[in-house]
Amino acid sequence: MEKSSVLFSSNTPVTQKEWIKSTFGVKEVVCFETYLGLPTMVGRAKYQAFAYLKDKVWRKLQGWKGKLLSRVGKEILIKAVAQSIPTYTMGVFLLPVKLCDELNQMCARFWWGQAENERKIHWKSWGLLSQSKKKGGMGFRDLRAFNLAMLAKQGWRLMQNQESLVYKCFKHRYFPKCSFLEACDSTNSSYVWKSLMATMPILKQGSCWRVGNGASINVMHDKWITNYPTCKVLHPPDEQEWEWRVSDLIDPNGRCWDRELI
Repeated sequence: MEKSSVLFSSNTPVTQKEWIKSTFGVKEVVCFETYLGLPTMVGRAKYQAFAYLKDKVWRKLQGWKGKLLSRVGKEILIKAVAQSIPTYTMGVFLLPVKLCDELNQMCARFWWGQAENERKIHWKSWGLLSQSKKKGGMGFRDLRAFNLAMLAKQGWRLMQNQESLVYKCFKHRYFPKCSFLEACDSTNSSYVWKSLMATMPILKQGSCWRVGNGASINVMHDKWITNYPTCKVLHPPDEQEWEWRVSDLIDPNGRCWDRELI
């Protein structure tokens, strides 16, 4: 515990601070700069909070510019080193669009130029180079899309592992009365939660229910109809809003669809 420290909110009473410090035997600190390589506090100046990523990439590229590298060598360095530096942070936070664009520009300048102050024509846009080689690109990462994919993967983990500690904390705080896919953002939420909420359209568009007993699937709102373009019912009845579950459409005795009811 002597290696541990605690950071209190400004709203914490002094008596409670002293009780916590004496009980656990930890010291109080004014701020945590980083924890496990990630910023602990992300305020309104989000670009400044993640500017260290740009500095890391810039230092890498500067060390390579004085060397004579082939196109293959540049491709490997960009993919394996320069574009892999922000990967760890992208799995937790949504990086600002401006920062992603600047990281892409740095890699593009290194790809087309060589010397430190040399400026060469960019014969193809970075968007084309980010496409797969089958489509005529170079297979470089679109960092913004890659960032959203990493965060969507974290959201999928929350949906699949509902016994994890992070799921229980988020559910108690942000969606206590609904599922993760039905959750929404709030004004006083953490930036980690806001980052996950940015990927909610991706999860809703790409996920589809696999019907088991059908007790958790809403007939009219959820996506559950396989081999159908939208995977969901597009035209609900006009009389009233149905709250039926897919389990209501299944014959419990024969464990097959109730075709007459459908």
